[in-house]
Amino acid sequence: MKRILMPLVAATLVIGAATVAAETRSSKTDISRSLDIFTSLFREVQMNYVDTLDAKKAINTAIVYMLDEIDPYTEYYSSDDTDDLAQLSTGEYGGVGSIINKGRDGRVRFSEPYENTPSWKAGVRAGDVIMQIDSTEITRDFTVSKVSEMLRGTAGTSLQVKICRPYAADSIKIMTIEREKIHNPEVPYYGVTGADGKVGYIALNSFTEKAPREVGDALRDLIDNHGITSLVLDLQSNPGGLLESAVEIVGLFVDKGTEVVRTRGRDPRSERVYKTTRKPMAPSLPLAVLINGGSASSAEIVAGSLQDLDRAVIVGERSFGKGLVQSSRPLPYDGAVKLTVAKYYIPSGRLIQAIDYSRRNPDGSVARTPDSLTTVYHTLHGREVRDGGGITPDRKVNPMKSNRLLYTVQAEGWDIDFANRFVSLHDSIGNPAEFEVTDSVFNEFKSFLTPGEFKYDKAYEAFLKTLRESLESEGYLTDTVKSHVDGLEAILKRDLSDDLDMNRRALSMLLTDAIVPRYGFRRAAIAAGLRFNDPLLSAIEILTDPAEYKAILSKKK
Repeated sequence: MKRILMPLVAATLVIGAATVAAETRSSKTDISRSLDIFTSLFREVQMNYVDTLDAKKAINTAIVYMLDEIDPYTEYYSSDDTDDLAQLSTGEYGGVGSIINKGRDGRVRFSEPYENTPSWKAGVRAGDVIMQIDSTEITRDFTVSKVSEMLRGTAGTSLQVKICRPYAADSIKIMTIEREKIHNPEVPYYGVTGADGKVGYIALNSFTEKAPREVGDALRDLIDNHGITSLVLDLQSNPGGLLESAVEIVGLFVDKGTEVVRTRGRDPRSERVYKTTRKPMAPSLPLAVLINGGSASSAEIVAGSLQDLDRAVIVGERSFGKGLVQSSRPLPYDGAVKLTVAKYYIPSGRLIQAIDYSRRNPDGSVARTPDSLTTVYHTLHGREVRDGGGITPDRKVNPMKSNRLLYTVQAEGWDIDFANRFVSLHDSIGNPAEFEVTDSVFNEFKSFLTPGEFKYDKAYEAFLKTLRESLESEGYLTDTVKSHVDGLEAILKRDLSDDLDMNRRALSMLLTDAIVPRYGFRRAAIAAGLRFNDPLLSAIEILTDPAEYKAILSKKK
């Protein structure tokens, strides 16, 4: 049996069979009657409906709708999908090893081949448009998920891919790729940062079986070979994973035998307490943990337990708020169901689940628990913390704000297309981890975004349009008022070049993330992008000021 924390994954747990109070279950008579009704109804439709019915599709649809009424994390996996469930636990899959997406032209392309994977070794490069896989032509109608399904397969099997490389003289290439078991690292990058180079930094993608070992290896190297005096663990946008992996990672920083989390199912006898089992590697190293709205489940266990234990300063945005545990159970015909079976509670006793799916609005919707209804708990040293809405950081740092221009650049792939052209014109960028978007590179990008092709809506234009319409309908749009609105519009009006200059830092971040992987893979892109990681910069300030670090962990809110 697999015990799972989602938005991602699974951990091995065993819960003994328990007797559950009758009022928490439907009666056997109700269950039997409902199943008889469904079976009879389906038989009637199957036999008498005017057109042919796809039985498998119809049953799967019924299952999906039924489970969706429970919560977003209870899911059915058919025999075709169980490999996806296994990947959540192991982080491994059979395939070619590349991210794919759709470009502005509607074609599916390789956007980032991973280092030393079959796609990279076969010659695939970022930006290559997928024209054909074996004998199947990949048209604009193909979805990313469909192409991904075709690229994946059993390790050792081969496929032939025809690609078109943008900005290349010899643009059409045919490659034979042999699938392998792909093992993407859970720690894509670690290193040192800060003015003195003594602040360690570890980025963690998710909590699979190998995550504790990778974090431990990185931490040991940073301590032994780099002499770090503090550490930042980056869990931003980490969707979670194995509960046991979270406990092991917390165990690197707190004493053996420390309670990290406990789970409680419907039956009180199912409660299970998880404690650290090994001697810590860094029990007193000053520590900061970065989180945001995408940090969930196991990431919240790590951040929340370290906060409750007053062991780390939490920096960033409030986390997602998922305090539910899933267990995967086998079904007939090699299927499986991932079922919510428990809630988890961190050391202060709080449950950080933000949404109660058992209490729905009349329209079926659900809402987050309002802050006014949350309960105060206390950390080990008496600081106030709250339940019911994720982990609130000790130091709030808002991310770089987006707008319609930045959204259009990303959504339409202008940053990726520019990176494709950039690579065709620049054989090298020096040390990729130190790449910067210079004036020359930025002006090159500005020239790439031709005003005739790059179009985006400005929020103020929509507002002024609504304002004019409202003033006119209410009878206030006199000549004087109209002249003032016209004047305001003239003051706000800027051309594309001005808007790009105003957003230079954010655009530089996007361009760095698009360009650097083409020269140094993902680890170099993370290193080059640290200068844009505002929560990290704030954490460094705290960690390099011992008095501030101590004050945050000791003051009572």
